[in-house]
Amino acid sequence: MTIQDGTEQDPFTAHRGLLFATAYRMLGSVADAEDIVQDAWLAWNKADRAEVRHPRAYLVRTVTNLALNRLTSARATRESYVGPWLPEPLLTSPDIAHVSETVENVSMAMLVVLETLTPVERAVFVLREAFGFAHGEIAGFLDRPEPTVRQIHRRARAHVQARHVRFDADPARREQITARFMSACAGGDLNAVMELLAPEVTAWSDGGGKVTAAIRPLHGPGNVARWLLGVMAKPEMASAAVVTAVVNGELGILCLMGGRPLGVLTFDIEDGGLLRHLRFQVNPDKLGGLTN
Repeated sequence: MTIQDGTEQDPFTAHRGLLFATAYRMLGSVADAEDIVQDAWLAWNKADRAEVRHPRAYLVRTVTNLALNRLTSARATRESYVGPWLPEPLLTSPDIAHVSETVENVSMAMLVVLETLTPVERAVFVLREAFGFAHGEIAGFLDRPEPTVRQIHRRARAHVQARHVRFDADPARREQITARFMSACAGGDLNAVMELLAPEVTAWSDGGGKVTAAIRPLHGPGNVARWLLGVMAKPEMASAAVVTAVVNGELGILCLMGGRPLGVLTFDIEDGGLLRHLRFQVNPDKLGGLTN
C-alpha cells in the first residue's frame, strides 16, 4: 500500500483499523482492545520483517492470540463483577471514519451473544463471520487442524444464530420510535413509557459497583418503566443532556453532563415497534468509547 507522496505505508498502520476491530469483537472492551493493539505494535516492531511474508495475516494472528489470552483472564475476573456485565459501547457516527469502517456492524446485542461463546469459539466466529478469513487461515492463526476449526465454526455459528434474534427497524423508523421513547421518559408518563415496551422486555444495567445501577436484570414493562422514570427523576438529571447518538452502528441514547458521558442506552426494536432488550452502560470505566 502507498500513500499520496508515493512512499509505502507501514503494514501496521494500514491494518490498524482491522486489528482494533478484531480485538474489540473478541473482548467487548474498547480499553482492552486498544491495549491489545498497542501490544501488537510492540511485537511488530520487534519482528524480523524479512521473515514476515504476509504482514496482514501475521498481525491478525498476533492480535487474536493476545486477545485470547486477555479474554481467558478477563472471564475469571468477571466472576466477581458487581451486577450484570455489559460490553463497552463505541460511538460509530459517520464522521468517525477510522471507527465506522470496521466496527459499525457489531451491535451491542451481538457483543452480548459473543460473550456466551468460549474464547476459541469467539475467535473462530469473529475471524470467519466478521472478516471472512478462510478456515485454513484461521487454523494457522490458532495452531489447530483445519477440520477442527471448521467444527468449531459450525458450533459457534449455530450457537449465535439460536441466541441472536435480530430486530431490524429501518433508520427512519428507529429514529421515530427513539424520539417517542425519549419524550415519554422526559415527561414522566408511566403509561406512555410502558406502551413502548414489549411484554417480554428486559433491561440490564452495568454500573460495575462504581455507580448506582440495578444489580439484577429487570423484567416486564412495569418494572422497567418505573425504574427508568426513577432514574430520570434524580436531581442530577435536571442538568444532564439526553441526546441521540449512533452507538455500535445503531441509534442509541446518550446522557451527557458538561459534555462528559454519564451513560448510554442501547436497545432492540421488535417488528411491531416496541423496545425489547434495553442495555444501560453507566460504568464510568466503560465510557471511554463514547467520546470522539
